[in-house]
Amino acid sequence: MAFGGANDRNDLPRLARIDPKLFDILFSGCKVERCTAGQHLFVQEDAADRIYGVMTGTVEISIYSPGGQKLVANIELSRSLVGEIGALDGRPRTATAICLTACELVSVSRTQLFDRIERNPPLARAMIELLCARLRWVSGELGDQAFFGIEARLAKRLVFLAEVMADAAGWIPISQSELGEFLGATRESVNKTLNDWRARSFIAIKRGGLRITDAGALRHIAESQDDD
Repeated sequence: MAFGGANDRNDLPRLARIDPKLFDILFSGCKVERCTAGQHLFVQEDAADRIYGVMTGTVEISIYSPGGQKLVANIELSRSLVGEIGALDGRPRTATAICLTACELVSVSRTQLFDRIERNPPLARAMIELLCARLRWVSGELGDQAFFGIEARLAKRLVFLAEVMADAAGWIPISQSELGEFLGATRESVNKTLNDWRARSFIAIKRGGLRITDAGALRHIAESQDDD
């Protein structure tokens, strides 16, 4: 059996997941920690001494500029890993991790991480594959920023969020300001695009959320390069 690094689904490369069996090995015997919505796991530039596994809930990974501008880099859900970069290289945290919802987490120290990797060699391969998936994701994001306009980037992000965050009725619990933080775009530009898509029946909008009603149209937009 091959042990996957990020996620077996090609359309969801950004979730930091390893094979469930290896996840259980990594966090074997760890006490479940319960965190409330809004609680920080760590802050950018903090000393890094632990890697976390998300059992339940949603964790937001964000990067802040020196002036305090926020860019949401990722979200992590059940069976995802959080904080693996700092735990592996021992350097300060590259981002801030905050619980968007009530979460149940497990964690091991940096020393425990390397001890378990040494005792379970497949963990080393899984971590390498996970880091490579992260790097590919970052490279893809840089390419999107350089070559695609706001519409293509927003459509791509909505398709992803619908896969991982939508409720049973298809509603994605996210505000337009939060979408702007995901894309590094202004709320105004996001609002203009979303209202256009609502008028064209691509999406439905309600306070604090939206729902895709024409996934095919958004996927087409997501794959369309901005030629302007």
